Amino acid sequence: LFDFQKQIVKIALSKGRFALFEDCGLGKTIQQLSWAEAVYSYTNKQVLILAPLAVVQQTKDECLKFGIDQNCFDITNYEQLKNIDVSKYIGVVLDESSILKGRDGKLSKLIIDTFKNTPYKLACTATPSPNDHMELGQHSEFLCAMSYLEMLAMFFVHDGGETSKWRLRKHAQDNFWNYVCTWSISIDNPCRLGFNEKNYNLPEIEYIEHIIPVENNTQT
Repeated sequence: LFDFQKQIVKIALSKGRFALFEDCGLGKTIQQLSWAEAVYSYTNKQVLILAPLAVVQQTKDECLKFGIDQNCFDITNYEQLKNIDVSKYIGVVLDESSILKGRDGKLSKLIIDTFKNTPYKLACTATPSPNDHMELGQHSEFLCAMSYLEMLAMFFVHDGGETSKWRLRKHAQDNFWNYVCTWSISIDNPCRLGFNEKNYNLPEIEYIEHIIPVENNTQT
């Protein structure tokens, strides 16, 4: 782990239930594997990792690459959740946890209900929309910080002109984001946390335009 990854994993472990909202390329996989290994070492009970089907083997490969003990967790895809006895797991990791986004989705409801009493939880995604408060509410409920409806009641007001929209109260904005920070971390560059990780200081994108002559084959 890089220094910033170690710090984030320590915070997640100290919280017990936490979310990693990290940009692509910051190493969420090795962080979640390290988190699962530490939970297993502390409790001597396995962690369940749920991931999209295409990511399952990729995660196992990362485990071998970094020498993580594979006995500390089981990994499977989300579609298999209904076939699993989750009572034997002390913790759960949601890889690509934006799957919780759909408030009325059967799978997101199944995930939240199934792990309601699980002591250790970690949600990992690079794609939580910072303006999608409902998605944050789903993560809040999954992590048992505050239910979706409690979050709405405390920080939001219903937009009378839109029957399905909620608006963050102006006077509650700071309190709301302080609340989100109690159960998650959002990061796009380690330098923002005070770490000197020059490898993540990417150069400006250079756009080069190429004009390719083609015959006009448009049919009328």
